[in-house]
Amino acid sequence: QICLSLVKLLFYLAHSPLGSIALLDFQPRQFVMVEGNLKVTDMDDASTEELSCKEDNDCTLDFPTKSFPLKCSVVGKCEGINEKKNLFNAYRYFFTYLLPHSAPPALRPLLSDILNATGDLRYGINETLRAFEKVLHLYKSGLYLQKRPLLLKDYISLKGFRTVEGEDYKCWPSYSHLGCLLSIHSAEEAAAICNSQLQCQSFIVTQHRTWTGRPLASFQSSWTDLIPDTNAVVYIKRSASSGERL
Repeated sequence: QICLSLVKLLFYLAHSPLGSIALLDFQPRQFVMVEGNLKVTDMDDASTEELSCKEDNDCTLDFPTKSFPLKCSVVGKCEGINEKKNLFNAYRYFFTYLLPHSAPPALRPLLSDILNATGDLRYGINETLRAFEKVLHLYKSGLYLQKRPLLLKDYISLKGFRTVEGEDYKCWPSYSHLGCLLSIHSAEEAAAICNSQLQCQSFIVTQHRTWTGRPLASFQSSWTDLIPDTNAVVYIKRSASSGERL
């Protein structure tokens, strides 16, 4: 969410009515999240000036660990230098820390491609935004899910119930520090996640949703202490409930 919001912001800056705008003091502290959107808190160090040049050799974009040769345009300006400066700063301050760690396994290669392409400045801001929107579409639609055996048949579902909230086993990347709370596309995906975790014996699908509209599911090591909740469905492994009376 943070990276996509940043890319949308940089897309606007690259195509603003004032021309391409560079953020000269590009640091994480210069941004704040407002209702799910990243905003710049300080525009004092923004500039629409692009480096003047006479030849391509005048257009080297330097960073502490990398340099990029750019082209000198016919009007004597280094082509796209502001856009590329913003994009590489987004890569080194945001993408490298946020992109690799929390996506479903099937989407990680696509995010790795974005990471590598922006780190080498092979993508401009237009290509980067399209790549992010493709990943978002796959994520929201569930098209990233690989064909696999149907596992939900191995669970008993109880509508209108959930288990008593409390600290349970933890997983990554959980929305809660008290347990294992993950976003899912469907109960079938939740069943696959539960089967992949040794501790998991049940999961609860709630009506709480993430910014992408995906429901949240709580994965738990037991299924006892059920309480009524009209907005939840608890799924219990048949193997865990064998010999017990529901």
